[in-house]
Amino acid sequence: MDRTTGGAPTRPPQGVAGAVLLLGVLLAGAAPLIPLAVLVYRYEPELLPLFAVPLAVLVAAWRIARDRARDQLTDPLTDLPNRQALLLATQEAIADHGDNYSVGLILLDLDRFRSLNDTLGHTAGDRLLVHIARRLHRALRPGAPSGLGGESVDDAFAALSPPERGTSRPVVARMGGDEFAVLMPGIGCPDTLERVAKTLIAELAAPIRLDGLLLVLEASAGVCVYPEHAQDAESLLRRADVAMGHAQRGRSGVECYDETQDADTPYRIGLLGDLRRALETREVQLHYQPKVAFDGRVVGLEALLRWERPGQGRVSPDEFVGLAESSGLMPRLTDYVLESAVGQLALWRGQGLQVQVAVNVSPRDVLNPGFAQRVAGHLVRHGVPAHALQLEITERLLLDDSRLAAETLAELREYGVGMSLDDFGTGYSSLVRLRSLPVGELKIDRSFVSRMVADDHDAAVVRCSVELAHSLGLTVVAEGVEDDETWERLHSMGVDAVQGWLVSAALPAEQATAWLRVHRTGAPPVERMASPAALPAPLPALPPQLGAGLASGLAAGLSSALPPSRWQQVGQPVQAVQAEIAAAVPPPANRA
Repeated sequence: MDRTTGGAPTRPPQGVAGAVLLLGVLLAGAAPLIPLAVLVYRYEPELLPLFAVPLAVLVAAWRIARDRARDQLTDPLTDLPNRQALLLATQEAIADHGDNYSVGLILLDLDRFRSLNDTLGHTAGDRLLVHIARRLHRALRPGAPSGLGGESVDDAFAALSPPERGTSRPVVARMGGDEFAVLMPGIGCPDTLERVAKTLIAELAAPIRLDGLLLVLEASAGVCVYPEHAQDAESLLRRADVAMGHAQRGRSGVECYDETQDADTPYRIGLLGDLRRALETREVQLHYQPKVAFDGRVVGLEALLRWERPGQGRVSPDEFVGLAESSGLMPRLTDYVLESAVGQLALWRGQGLQVQVAVNVSPRDVLNPGFAQRVAGHLVRHGVPAHALQLEITERLLLDDSRLAAETLAELREYGVGMSLDDFGTGYSSLVRLRSLPVGELKIDRSFVSRMVADDHDAAVVRCSVELAHSLGLTVVAEGVEDDETWERLHSMGVDAVQGWLVSAALPAEQATAWLRVHRTGAPPVERMASPAALPAPLPALPPQLGAGLASGLAAGLSSALPPSRWQQVGQPVQAVQAEIAAAVPPPANRA
């Protein structure tokens, strides 16, 4: 494949083609002057030099038109083709080949370039963009070396057969700001495009010295293929942008377009409309999953979203929450969750159930102006103290705008709202970022907890996370606990509380209320669990001494059959029943 990247094929022709075009323009423009020139030549040949003036005007007009056309298709800073030129080149690549011909597009965006531009100044930022454009050209030249010791673009193309490589040259374009694109006519293999994109990212990640500073840039890329993912040039570009946005949010580097990530497909548009309606009609429900300490105490509950779409069944929270984030509906969804959770807290407190409820919030929520005031408004409206609410955040929000995030979190802490760091270990966790977050709790992600019994590496991650969190004075909660062996391992490591199916599934509000009544201070009286009409006929009363003996035997049997840590969890209700029976048994008669 000829991978010369000299420019877009839509630029005005140069060289021989330009000379031919100039000659044609001159002949067309000079045609009306030819008869007059013949007469002047015949009768007054000394006047022929005067015809040079209109010819010079024609040449100047042609050059102005050529430069104007070039400027309309060229980025003035980097001299690369611009967005319009890329669209024209994509349309040509699609139109000039048969049905079996594929066109690949890679869209690249620099991570956190805006903050770098604000710090160094726009002049330095412009020079940096010019340097990046040159690097992309260099990486796509035949025989270019690999970036940072990885594979080169030649290595990525080596696995392709000659028909797959095509003969058209790639087009490197600047889309605006810190966004670049690479059009690959004839390359329709997503795996190959992803390898090329990773190579380009590695090339951009090589250190750059600018004004005495050594800069290391990070980039994200989206990959899209015609006709597999899109049927025209505009759709190809838009869907590559969707993939790039997903790569940026997930910090994955490179992502290929996936229809499930796109909010603008017919299915997703319909889903978004149904979600808006579901929020208005309160069809979206909150379920509550308990978090318990190893002694059986309930330390809180996490509010989790559940949505049964009419006629469609349950929709995965990951799907509709991701849709809300990408469509701008997230602030409304977050307000809905906060209002529902705080309202439920008010009901529980009115029933004497003093618990804390955790609500997940996205980085976009925290960075939204006025978020702290909105949270405080929900608490004041329902008369719930701030310490009864906990917000679960991820450290990714500090990567977007650390200053604004720190200010918002500090304001929430001043109100007294609790903070928990969710999904610890799955992102870019570091001690510096952990210390800068005003959190009191750290949650170890279920991906580590669920495998820690079978995988020593995951167990080591959990152990180190616990030691790190405790050294910073944080409480540690482990998610995804589903078996007794994991329970025991976590207890031995010093984890403070657990959450998962072994304790309880996420429950609707009514079932969560009943669960809390059982686990609050011990076994509740029977009449609190059901209405008198629903209770069966009472059994004959047992003799007091026999009842006390049965309760004592039950306690002894359970304590010997269960592991010590599990007995600590379930023993309190049994011991409470035993104490009540013992108190009701009269002392034995004095036989003396």
